[in-house]
Amino acid sequence: MSKKALCIISGGMDSTLCAYLAKKEGYEIVALHFDYEQRTQEKERECFEKICQALKVKKSYILDVSFIKIIGGNALTNKDLNIPKNELLLNSDIPPITYVPFRNGIFLSIAGSLAEKENCESIFIGVVEEDGSGYPDCTCEFIEKAESFINNGTSKNFKISLKTPLINLNKGQIVELALKENVPLELTWSCYESNDEACGECDSCLFRLKGFKKAGVKDRIKYKND
Repeated sequence: MSKKALCIISGGMDSTLCAYLAKKEGYEIVALHFDYEQRTQEKERECFEKICQALKVKKSYILDVSFIKIIGGNALTNKDLNIPKNELLLNSDIPPITYVPFRNGIFLSIAGSLAEKENCESIFIGVVEEDGSGYPDCTCEFIEKAESFINNGTSKNFKISLKTPLINLNKGQIVELALKENVPLELTWSCYESNDEACGECDSCLFRLKGFKKAGVKDRIKYKND
């Protein structure tokens, strides 16, 4: 039997690259996507489905975790809160308004359950600490403790490894690696606000554009002010 990896794929550039790296390592991919009524839910789901097709994924899950919107406290699910524009939200002690409280903790708890059911050896998640927005659930320390948490709370004959191949890379290095691995970045989406053309102004768009600029290539997705 081939080894299996559960890949959490948001539809974004980082998680998509992680899935391609998992496939390169010889894993059979079980793809997992979450709908939590974020502003760009429709586009992210569309990208997830196209990425699964490109990867020839045989088994995929789209799970509804819309209770995250009910919890609130972030601009991705609450349209009454404004997403910051033209400002890179660099690492700080105070998470920005785009931080969804403990989102990766929620995702990894569910992923741990599904990984045990599917008998996966690894979970791949595209967290980035070095060149990010200071989200506390994207750090090496958090991932290490999350792995321990999952392994302590699942069957004794089950052991999972959390794989974060991008955690210490910057966006330029991520774009370069994705191009090297022939990842179809035009199928991915990073914008926090728009489902049609990327705004080019939110924190996530700015980091993406910064990465392409560092790599010396043009992003092939459409931007409103392109």
